[in-house]
Amino acid sequence: MKDINDALEGVFGYGGMALAVLVGWSVWWVVRYVRADAMTRQSIRQAMRIRRTWKRLAPMLKLSATDKTPTMAAALSSTDNKPIKPRVLVPALKVTHDAYGVIARANCLPGVGLEQFQKAAPHLADAWRCTRVAVTQDKPGQVVIRGVRLDPLKFKTEHQPTGEVLDEIARWDLGLDEYAQPVSVDLTQVPGVTVAGLPGFGKTSLINRLICDWAPSPAIQFVCADGKVSTAKEGDYAHLVKRMFDFVGDDLEEANALFRRLVELRRARVSAAEHILGVQSMWEVGPSAGWPLVVVIIDEAHTYFRDHKGSDPKTKKLAALAAENARLVEDLVKKGRSMGILVILATQKSTGDAIPTFIRDVCPIGLSFAQKTAEAAVAALGEDIREWPDANPINLQDRAYVGVASMNHQSQPGFTRIRTPYVSGQDSAAIAQQTAHLTNDPADLLTGIDLTKNAPDSTAPPMAA
Repeated sequence: MKDINDALEGVFGYGGMALAVLVGWSVWWVVRYVRADAMTRQSIRQAMRIRRTWKRLAPMLKLSATDKTPTMAAALSSTDNKPIKPRVLVPALKVTHDAYGVIARANCLPGVGLEQFQKAAPHLADAWRCTRVAVTQDKPGQVVIRGVRLDPLKFKTEHQPTGEVLDEIARWDLGLDEYAQPVSVDLTQVPGVTVAGLPGFGKTSLINRLICDWAPSPAIQFVCADGKVSTAKEGDYAHLVKRMFDFVGDDLEEANALFRRLVELRRARVSAAEHILGVQSMWEVGPSAGWPLVVVIIDEAHTYFRDHKGSDPKTKKLAALAAENARLVEDLVKKGRSMGILVILATQKSTGDAIPTFIRDVCPIGLSFAQKTAEAAVAALGEDIREWPDANPINLQDRAYVGVASMNHQSQPGFTRIRTPYVSGQDSAAIAQQTAHLTNDPADLLTGIDLTKNAPDSTAPPMAA
């Protein structure tokens, strides 16, 4: 009798523990639900519905497999020689949520893999009441299904710089894609970036974020030529000039002098690389405070390259300056990569008359905000954009898409749309003020070094960029 009582006490003891765990989990879930905002609550309910209906939905969408081989238990339990009924296997599904929708991870089965899930994506969107669903490979044997109930591209976002040095130098955090997933690009070994789009749709704000996020690092220095202003006190970069070692406006002669200085810096670095770095390419050791990555920002680039027509002396002079500006920037883009020079060119329409094709086509990364014509979209993103009509920037002219850009992402095929966040002038001014002491002219860092000792032989072929 005592043994029975002890057994009952043990059962009730374990039962009490299980009940306590269940109550604790329920309380935690209710608190999380109550504290969530309205959008997240809707996603929580959506995730619950997906879990509850998955086993029924999966076979209807042919996302299940039939196993005709009986298990050992089924074979042993069958005593009347009747055929054993095949088992229907459904992929295991784990669902999480966020404000925009759900993220589900599913295990693959024989005959049910990435291709089958991608084929079923439109039907999953209907069943899960999502605006769109995307399926990608997570790891071998597992897929990630991202469903968004709300279009992330239509929700304006803001970014507040932390003032901390990023973990990865030269990684550019751009914003959220159309599935609310963060998008970034690695600008290591990248010679140039082009940014195009109609006025007021987010080009400068995108570059402002880059400066604010990278400014806390002494291993990065900035210089800017802004073709839409005359002085550093004007325009969108006025708050950030303190973190730039030089700045010019729309004067072609001043811009020409700046581009000449930068080309001279590149040549000096070529001569000094072996002596200072011990290697021919800065990227073999990475940027540092002594040899920083130089980010050259050329906004409203067409100002500096436009072909001036006319026979009067003033027009001829402007035409000559524009032609030389193009030649100098071409030098920076084609030969500056290995020396740690990155050129970012922004313009409204990146056709050949705005950014010469011998510069534009060397820049491997291109982004485009809203465009009015197919010609402008192709100039910004290449001919392939014609095959991706949903991502074409001519569809971004609605004011709801201010801050949304299309780009050809490095890590995936085709094009994706990105919601870039807004950075306030107050925040950018604060970052510039906090990091102004880090500003150095990269040319000054080479002063006092005997460059003739390791200068390349003038008779030898030029070093590859």
